[in-house]
Amino acid sequence: MQVSVYNQAGKVVDNIEISDLVFGVPFNEAVVHQAVLRQQANARQGTASTKTRSEVAGSSRKLFRQKGTGNARAGSIKSGLRPGGGILFGPKPRDYRQAMPKKMRQLALRCALSAKLRDKELVILDGLQFEQPKTKEMAGILKALDVASTALVVIDKPEETVVKSARNLPGVNTMPASLLNVVDILSHKMLLMTVPAVRDAEKLWGKALSEEGGNASV
Repeated sequence: MQVSVYNQAGKVVDNIEISDLVFGVPFNEAVVHQAVLRQQANARQGTASTKTRSEVAGSSRKLFRQKGTGNARAGSIKSGLRPGGGILFGPKPRDYRQAMPKKMRQLALRCALSAKLRDKELVILDGLQFEQPKTKEMAGILKALDVASTALVVIDKPEETVVKSARNLPGVNTMPASLLNVVDILSHKMLLMTVPAVRDAEKLWGKALSEEGGNASV
């Protein structure tokens, strides 16, 4: 399909052909939902830990005799019912990681990119060049492109001037095309990609899809 390419002044300077295999995939809600859950689960550290009654410090002596006191029977000061005792059913270190087939992960990413283009939330730039880091210049570019919300700026490779120009703008983040993921795409209203970043995305995910015969479903 043909899409417009903008310059840093917000003017259309070219039209390029982009791959339908990456940017023209029907949205598969189930796959995208699973990919988001997987990524969020894999980001959890799973290090929360509490002590049970066998691990807290304290004497194991019976607090008072079994009968005749009028009190409920009590065998240990480390009981979870007492202050300073063990935690009942508390968290223990665990692994939250989820597995997902590679083809499904790639499909979810293609669905997210295609949805951005379909919803007119994808802007393609001919390039981003700064002589030195300037937050004001990056803000001016976003204003020229009518980007007034959160935005993810995708470039083909990390560039210090671009990263530093965008990092102080609230809701604006940058990343190379090779690190694109479903959560970051869906967490930002607008997606800005340079032409080299688009070509990198097509190389990374368009080829794999064509080898599958162009099937966009699971």
